[in-house]
Amino acid sequence: MIDQPIKSTLAKSKPSNLVRNLQEKLIEFLLFLAASSSVAITIGIIYILISESVSFFQEVSLVEFLTGTEWTPLFADAKYGIWALLAGTIVTTAVALFVAIPIGTISAVYLSEFAPEKLREIVKPCLEILAGIPSVVYGYFALLFVTPLLQRFLSDLPSFNMLSPGLVTGIMIIPFISSISEDSMRAVPASLREGSYAMGATRLQTAWSVVLPASLSGISAAYILGISRAVGITMIVAIAGGLQPNFTWNPMESAATIATFIVSVSLGDLPHGTIEYQSIFAAGITLFVITLITNIIGHFISKRYREIY
Repeated sequence: MIDQPIKSTLAKSKPSNLVRNLQEKLIEFLLFLAASSSVAITIGIIYILISESVSFFQEVSLVEFLTGTEWTPLFADAKYGIWALLAGTIVTTAVALFVAIPIGTISAVYLSEFAPEKLREIVKPCLEILAGIPSVVYGYFALLFVTPLLQRFLSDLPSFNMLSPGLVTGIMIIPFISSISEDSMRAVPASLREGSYAMGATRLQTAWSVVLPASLSGISAAYILGISRAVGITMIVAIAGGLQPNFTWNPMESAATIATFIVSVSLGDLPHGTIEYQSIFAAGITLFVITLITNIIGHFISKRYREIY
């Protein structure tokens, strides 16, 4: 008589367990689809880039592409030297990092170690708003405000140059560096700070000698993210830097980057399958390789510092 209610309860629980298991399997499958979608999209992008680039390199020598300094795919006497675009990309990225890395790191240290909690809750969202402003707005800000301002001090600076968009790009990526770096610093265990204070260190000494080394893994990841963002920036350089490929290392001259060339050429005017059209994908796979190498380097740096600290 006592076992009868237990059996009936077990019988009733079996359908509910079955429904729960089915729900869990369905949720697991949906999560798997969501996780694998990014991988599938990446594979699709790589396939398109490689398939179109193979056709390009059947017509253009890889040696000329990697060593040439003239990029004129739309001219009658076409030249395909990617260094004309690589130089502009490297210069604008270097100028941007010259601005973003020190300001972003100092901002992260202040917000993590010195700012009162209420002030941090105000300043950090304000910094992150910079990342949400469209790059077109930054482009016109560089062209109409920063460039005229720089021309007051640099009279020979042309209206289109790499210095102005580089500086504005640096302002744009400050939130990426400061936010991630600050989160990494705040993740450092409080016991490390307390041990430093117990040894007589000041807050500045603790931040510089304890917190920064302990959070180098996250800080290096922030730098890599900033580099990847700066390398792929398009509209700022397209508006304020000019669209003429020019092999130069002088930031005060006009030049084009890989991303701006892709934007300026891929407007639907080129016939599909032509060498001019395929040059877009050759430039795109170069940008992809640069970003991939940068992220791989960042991964090994982060892994190394995680093992040390």
